Amino acid sequence: MTETAPAPAGAAAAPVVLAADHVTKQFRVAGGKLTAVDDVSVEFREGQVLAVVGESGSGKSTLARMLLRLLPVTSGAVLYRGRDITRIKGADLRRYWHDVQAVFQDPFASFNQFFTVGHMLRRSLQTADLGGETAEQRIERCLGYVGLKPEDAVYKYPHQLSGGQRQRVMITRALLVDPKVLVADEATSMLDASLRVSVLNVLQDLRRDLGLTVLFITHDIGQACYFADQVVVMEHGQVVEHGPTDDVIFNPQHSYTKRLLADVPNLKGSLKSQRLG
Repeated sequence: MTETAPAPAGAAAAPVVLAADHVTKQFRVAGGKLTAVDDVSVEFREGQVLAVVGESGSGKSTLARMLLRLLPVTSGAVLYRGRDITRIKGADLRRYWHDVQAVFQDPFASFNQFFTVGHMLRRSLQTADLGGETAEQRIERCLGYVGLKPEDAVYKYPHQLSGGQRQRVMITRALLVDPKVLVADEATSMLDASLRVSVLNVLQDLRRDLGLTVLFITHDIGQACYFADQVVVMEHGQVVEHGPTDDVIFNPQHSYTKRLLADVPNLKGSLKSQRLG
């Protein structure tokens, strides 16, 4: 986890950019209803990384999709800069989707194999305000943020890219519209260990260089601990623990958090050695 300098005494906390306010999501199933997210409230502060951690079925991806307006809420509100966006439509919704972008789990399923990467990126710019840049300039700049050159990607077809390159291209596509919040939903889970680290480094650099607020959804509490300022732990649709990363890791309060940490036996020692180093 990257060290974050403490705020000076008396300094105001970073403003809240995005928030879930008592959000619940229920699905109709045979014989009744399934509550996937149960009365969850959490805030995402400007320029910070917040990780939502939990095993499959914990509700973390359902929460992410409600924040992205890809799923309607059953009750509660999603607030963007204080405004409830759960029922906005048309141009307002399009503006929201420019500001809050997503990178999903499977980079392999996100491409049309018959088109080049450049074609896909240019299509993503059709509704973007380029601010005086050409489309090619914007694409080159955003590829640079993720460590790719145009010749590495623009003229290639998806099958010609590695898994790590594909995920970097998906991050590039999200960056093209100048977002303020990036939701990464299991964005590293289909990559091998070395590629996971490289993608995490890219996300950390974007937070530092662009001031992005990052919501990182993961089942791997080890990744969350190295990457996030705050950790939210979800179980059975509820938040069971929430706090600064060091507090959650070194002084976990809930039995579920302790069990997740037990699955990463060297985590605490490696974090302590980082600080001692």
